[in-house]
Amino acid sequence: MPSIGLLSSGSAFQDIHRRILQETKAHLSAHPQALASRLIKLLFLTGFDEAELKGYTPVIHANVYQTIKILYDGAKELAQVSLQSMLFYPLIRSEIGEKLSEIGGRLDYPPLNRELVQDVRKLWEDPAIQETYSCGSVLQAPDCAHYFMENLDRLAEPDYVPTKEDVLHARVRTNGVVEIQFSPLGESKRGGEVYRLYDVGGQRKNERRKWIHLFEGVDAVIFCAAISEYDQLLFEDETQNRMMETKELFDWVLKQRCFEKISFMLFLNKFDIFERKIEKVPLTVCEWFKDHEPMAPGKRDVEHAYEFVKKKFEEVYFQSSKPDRVDRVFKISRMMSLDQKLVKRTFKLIDKSMRRSREGTGTLLRLAFCD
Repeated sequence: MPSIGLLSSGSAFQDIHRRILQETKAHLSAHPQALASRLIKLLFLTGFDEAELKGYTPVIHANVYQTIKILYDGAKELAQVSLQSMLFYPLIRSEIGEKLSEIGGRLDYPPLNRELVQDVRKLWEDPAIQETYSCGSVLQAPDCAHYFMENLDRLAEPDYVPTKEDVLHARVRTNGVVEIQFSPLGESKRGGEVYRLYDVGGQRKNERRKWIHLFEGVDAVIFCAAISEYDQLLFEDETQNRMMETKELFDWVLKQRCFEKISFMLFLNKFDIFERKIEKVPLTVCEWFKDHEPMAPGKRDVEHAYEFVKKKFEEVYFQSSKPDRVDRVFKISRMMSLDQKLVKRTFKLIDKSMRRSREGTGTLLRLAFCD
């Protein structure tokens, strides 16, 4: 799912804050937090103390169990329907698989220990599971799967305390609107704006009307689209392609009156995953990209594919914007949300542009993005 961040640095702060509390009863700065909130807390606020880090241990352990259940159950299903069923067949009667699948279906998960880690590793390393993992886009396998499976022993240590990287990789489904206040210059806030970011990630059609009117008066919209999800289906609706949902939401947001005079920043996120995936999965699996013509495999093809997707979003922007709106600032940048240096640099550029705009130069949020 795409996510939308709405930046406000003006007098609209308190009014937006009040209306969010009244109309959505949002759980502000909820734990565990959305990824955007985790990144900002880590990069621009106080970071995570040991108690907060430990609070993510159950989430991370749950990610491991949920991942292995998805893969094991998926292997059994593929063994029944795939034309290459023998690739998945050996796992059908696996006692280890059944045990872990049962654990993964619980509401409360046991802490990882050495015995359970050995079982998880055996299943993860099985050729049938690896073959199933290659079908991850169909099975909703989380992006964090490989990272946590490579760190199983550390995750199961009795005195395990999640690292910052662990926290950023943790998969957390969030609902409602999350607010976080920060300065891109850090806690001192000297010389920079102080922002409130309202994260409404993961909101589908039936939720949009509940929050869109809350954001009149914001200074910028950050629309974050996962470029790697062109071959994946929605968690909430397995008949809908995620990229098609992103396109529809982007088009809808562009047409809202409350955003008609403010700047848009489109972050094409998860470029690192996209870069690996495009070598194996063609863009044409997505209906929106049916007219893509790939080049010879290699780095040039990755850039060609990226530019193609970028152009598609540009077309939606110009088609969805009224003539009197097309002169608002619109910037597209590639992003890797787990690249902390890149995220920090980007928000500093946003801050610089915001301060320039408030000095009366007429440039609002014009990003000089350096790749």
